Amino acid sequence: MSSATRALHRLATSLGVATTYVDGLGRRVDVSDDTLLAVCRSLGAPLERPDEASDALAAGAADAERRSVPRTVVAWDGRLDPVVATAPGVSLALEDGTSVALTDTLPPGRHRLAVAGDGRIDEAVVIAAPVRTWRRPDDRPGWGVSAQVTALRTSRSRSVADLADLMTLCGWVADRGGDLVTTLPLLPTFDSPPVEPSPYAPVSRLFWSELLLDLGDAHVPVGGRVPLDHGAASAEVRRALDGHAPSEPVEAELARYAAFRGAQARLGRDWRRWPADAGPQHLDRSHVDADEERFHVLAQLATTRQLEALRSPLDRIGVRLGLDLTVGVHPLGYDAWSRPHLFASGIAVGAPPDRGFPSGQSWGFPPVLPAASTAEGHAYLAAAIGHQAAMAGLLRLDHVMAMRRLYWIPDGMELHEGTYVDYPIEELFALLSLASHRHRCELVGENLGTVPDDIEAALPRHGIRGMYLAEFSAAAGSPVADPSPDEVALIDTHDTPTLAGWVAGTDIDERVRLGLLDPGAEAGERTARAAAVAALASHVGGSPVTPTDVVDPAQLLERVLVWLGGSTSPLVSIWLEDLWLEVEPVNVPGSGSADRPNWQRPLAGLLDELLLDPEVRRRAELLTAAIRGR
Repeated sequence: MSSATRALHRLATSLGVATTYVDGLGRRVDVSDDTLLAVCRSLGAPLERPDEASDALAAGAADAERRSVPRTVVAWDGRLDPVVATAPGVSLALEDGTSVALTDTLPPGRHRLAVAGDGRIDEAVVIAAPVRTWRRPDDRPGWGVSAQVTALRTSRSRSVADLADLMTLCGWVADRGGDLVTTLPLLPTFDSPPVEPSPYAPVSRLFWSELLLDLGDAHVPVGGRVPLDHGAASAEVRRALDGHAPSEPVEAELARYAAFRGAQARLGRDWRRWPADAGPQHLDRSHVDADEERFHVLAQLATTRQLEALRSPLDRIGVRLGLDLTVGVHPLGYDAWSRPHLFASGIAVGAPPDRGFPSGQSWGFPPVLPAASTAEGHAYLAAAIGHQAAMAGLLRLDHVMAMRRLYWIPDGMELHEGTYVDYPIEELFALLSLASHRHRCELVGENLGTVPDDIEAALPRHGIRGMYLAEFSAAAGSPVADPSPDEVALIDTHDTPTLAGWVAGTDIDERVRLGLLDPGAEAGERTARAAAVAALASHVGGSPVTPTDVVDPAQLLERVLVWLGGSTSPLVSIWLEDLWLEVEPVNVPGSGSADRPNWQRPLAGLLDELLLDPEVRRRAELLTAAIRGR
């Protein structure tokens, strides 16, 4: 290794960039100089070549030494580090503007600390938060279902389902003895042509999807199982709001969001190609389509009112709403445009090669820059978390490993040529705990896949439950494990095959058809699947099942429901469509085209009719009985 490369490695390490890691296939990867250069540049290091790394490292060290206090400080349980509290010239103002003695236990909040000295003042944000996140006082076991709201069409629906249809499902779950309905993200997406319906690539993490709006009974006839029409649904909302004007004050963030959407209508979706004078600090009125701007103001105000109005009826029937915090945002969306200093350019987040995706994955969204987020006391991330926690009884943290690290792929490089970048884990978990307590919202971390040791340690420390997936446990190649008291138990998720599809192996057919699985690997995949199905069936059935045996998915489903319901898991969450043995998944990761329209598959029929099916009701009641019989 040359001296320049050694200096580049030292610089990368100082910036939290991994110079080597183990991928999902268990292989050690030595990160290339080209990748390290690109990632270090995105993180703000001033260099173009490895031989400039020493100077960049020295400049970064000098900047850090000039500060008397870090830019963000965590005070767990309100206790500020004594070294910081006793520093000369230190003072602290609470987030409400009042001052306190630094020897006091700080109340929860994001406070402002200042240290005066040497002719300057260094400021920092203090995140004071309980170590453990909020939990329901009785912490009783329960169950719920997960679903995509737009797919929940009933006989009164329009082109997609809305909040009234969601309430129908919540009432049904309550009547069967459940207490939770978890949805895919309810954030805004691009719903006008070209439609980009993925709820995990939202326009913003600070607003709601206008498609949720209950516009009253519509009874739109939809023949057959055709894909959900987000464009038609958006047009329905636009017609309903046409001619209206805001009747309440519009906050600054909403006004800026609406102006951005208005500018996209006039200048095009890709804001990176807009004129230089159409940036977030100086968006001229001539750039903004006023009708589009007004529509988004009205839609956000109305959607927020309707979501808030759900609280009372949900509390009355004892059902919590579970929401989903996405790990990223669409690169052409509002958040990336309004905060360009906060998002890395020329980088996409993804995952290195693993068994499911031997080539690696790119999820397409830009990562938040960790140092830039720390410098602002994580104001944006706090707002994004709080936006959903304020409405949720339970918040799922998509890819909770992002609290510790993310896999960055520089533009122009192959999926396996990225590397991991560290994030300030203590600060981010403090944000989560603060929001959890403020909004009385429980947290669940999606810790499926390769999980760093410090995330495994952080979840129980902070009282955040992980996730157990029966399909994954059965495929692990060892005896099926039972879910623990620290795990929410699931059979599958929106990113995996449904149970019936998993048993039949139809997802393997689909992956081969879409080019996501090499035909040469198909036979091995089917052999492994048959073994996994047999392992799960043996575990829940009480008698051995071999890979050559035919497994009845209906019988397996019911035995799995009884098994999970009787386990020590505090919460069992079922993908709704498993209750009627849906085969086709809502999403096939890595795909997405006219040939495979992810996130647009409707239910097998109208929701209100499906929920009347005696078998569907009986299966839900099996779960209730198993939980009550513990």
